[in-house]
Amino acid sequence: MSSSKLLPSFLNQHVTVMGLGGFGGGIGVVRFLAEQKAKILVTDLRSTDELSSSLAQIDPSWPVTLRLGGHHESDFCETDLVVVSPAVPKNSPYLNVARQAGIPLTSEMNLFWERNCGRVIGITGSNGKSTTTALIHSIFQAAEPETLVKRSRSWLGGNIGVSLLPVVQQIQPEDWVILELSSFQLEDLAAVHPQPEIAVVTNFSPNHLDRHGTVEAYRLAKQNLLRWQTSACFAVLNARGEVADWPTGAKRVLFGASDGQNDLLKSWLQLPGSHNVENAQAAVAVALAAGISVTAIESGIRSFKGLPHRLEFVAEVSGRRCFNDSKSTTPEATVLAVQAFDAPIVLLAGGYDKHIDLSSIAATAVRHCRAVALLGQTGGQLGDLIEQAAREANMVVPTYRRFESLESAVTWSLQVSESGDVVLLSPGCASYDWFQNYVERGEAFAKLTNK
Repeated sequence: MSSSKLLPSFLNQHVTVMGLGGFGGGIGVVRFLAEQKAKILVTDLRSTDELSSSLAQIDPSWPVTLRLGGHHESDFCETDLVVVSPAVPKNSPYLNVARQAGIPLTSEMNLFWERNCGRVIGITGSNGKSTTTALIHSIFQAAEPETLVKRSRSWLGGNIGVSLLPVVQQIQPEDWVILELSSFQLEDLAAVHPQPEIAVVTNFSPNHLDRHGTVEAYRLAKQNLLRWQTSACFAVLNARGEVADWPTGAKRVLFGASDGQNDLLKSWLQLPGSHNVENAQAAVAVALAAGISVTAIESGIRSFKGLPHRLEFVAEVSGRRCFNDSKSTTPEATVLAVQAFDAPIVLLAGGYDKHIDLSSIAATAVRHCRAVALLGQTGGQLGDLIEQAAREANMVVPTYRRFESLESAVTWSLQVSESGDVVLLSPGCASYDWFQNYVERGEAFAKLTNK
């Protein structure tokens, strides 16, 4: 339950935007500030070439100054406001410069939340939040003939890669705003006491410890979605795991239990894997809490084709089916991806080291994979864990090899696989060591397999 209120004007204000990024938030806030007639300085550590796709979206008429390839301290103390990308560490020395100068800090999501008057559905979790968010939106779109009687529509945004800040003034009080929220965004939102009408937590497992430092700090960030809810709100929580007991003042709605309704959902759902049935359960719970009919729920689920980079079929090569699950940046996501298939699997896994335990990937690979191509910083660690898991299970070690490029890993994976096998990119790690983000990694995999 966000509320629109009288807020200061940005007219002729100097605003530093720290981190342009490539997922919509940076461009969204620049567009918003330009329309508000602010004087904008965009600063990013990355170069013009690295940010080319985002820079192409900046209108030349906007009052924007670019400072790329590094930051200048003066941009953080000679300004009226700093809008910080969620990816920027809180201990950045440049943010300390702003704090010492008394310059207020905010984020794209905070600016949106303060101005939004729509009814918020907030979705978070360690895995499955993007698919669950998109499923919810698909159901609400299917229900629009019903909701138009009430003159409401649905809006999709947040961490899923869409900034709603430029259109915040178009959102009406009766509209539903469906937001995927990361732990980084929720950490920032604590300052504005977020109170979504419906909150969803898909699950919880350790992640982003390189940023949050401890599991408890990561948990506390996630719990900000529930912390300020009241009895007028709903909290849709996974019954399997700790999130069912997370503190909230909202009415609890649990999902994830195995029952006869799963077979019905499976017949509606086009996505593979039991974890996607669970995502659909969460989406159904949200829809029912919002008063949407079962007819619209079925229509929304049946029409949902899945998201790019989430168990996305990208090619068949000599009888080998290739799937892009580049969005898998946690071990739990990779385990679920592997378990979604009955065929023999050649797995491509590994990447940037977030200092989390990867042993579950190794144990799953030993039991379910014909071979494993090891990628990135964690490749060596994963190889050791596979050897250890095979010894502990008294099983044969699957063929594995470490690679220095995705191209060589894909070539090898197609060579060691057989017709009928699945070649699966499901890294279980972030991509920052080889790629700018999971999208770039997934697109590279799809291009290589389609060669």
